[in-house]
Amino acid sequence: MAPSEPILLLTRPEAASRQFLSALEAEGVSGFKSIISPLIGIEVTGPLPDLEGIGGAIFTSANGVRAYAALGGPVLPLCFTVGDATAEAARAAGFAPRSAGGDAAALVDMVIEEAPGVPLVHLRGTHARGAVAERLRAAGLVATDAVIYDQPAQELSAGAKAALQGDVPVIVPLFSSRSAAQFARGGGGGAPLIVAAMSGDVAAALEALYVTRLEILAQPDAKAMKRAVIGLLTDLGALVKPRGSVKG
Repeated sequence: MAPSEPILLLTRPEAASRQFLSALEAEGVSGFKSIISPLIGIEVTGPLPDLEGIGGAIFTSANGVRAYAALGGPVLPLCFTVGDATAEAARAAGFAPRSAGGDAAALVDMVIEEAPGVPLVHLRGTHARGAVAERLRAAGLVATDAVIYDQPAQELSAGAKAALQGDVPVIVPLFSSRSAAQFARGGGGGAPLIVAAMSGDVAAALEALYVTRLEILAQPDAKAMKRAVIGLLTDLGALVKPRGSVKG
């Protein structure tokens, strides 16, 4: 690795981190070293809720989709997802998803506007934000939630800690407030730290952690995060585009 090459530190669960790397590779991006060090694990716990009479599933992460499929959950007539990456996972599981293309608030608004006349279930992890089912019930819809997987916190790997103690710039995309807070507890070091935060709440969770540069996404979704990371790599002079211009 050339000394000037930055490090891209990916802290999402393994599958999501590798998917993000693949998205960068599809754009022809290179000139950096990647380290995958999940701060949050995924453990399918179950059980599935009673789905008798349930007409639609709500997913706020691809992990929820994968846990549901791993537990043998049936494909339901309706499916609503928080964003496009979750919709892609749901489609792969056999659903015909409707994506809100944003955050939990956008998802709730979309479901309320569509007003499906069937009971819905939000299939989620132990740690979830947005009170999706609660807000749907407050709007007069029939909705429940079910915890089907856990997200235990994990420490940074030795390789990640070494990178943060070095002198090469480290770019860290952070997708959730919980992962940001976990990173802040163990992410200090001497390396120039460049963070792309999914939202203002995610940035705030970093608290007093010193960050050389902080980018807060205007749109909280995976495509916007990909664009932000490509932009940061461009600014660091580490972007290679053998197939022409970067796509959005």
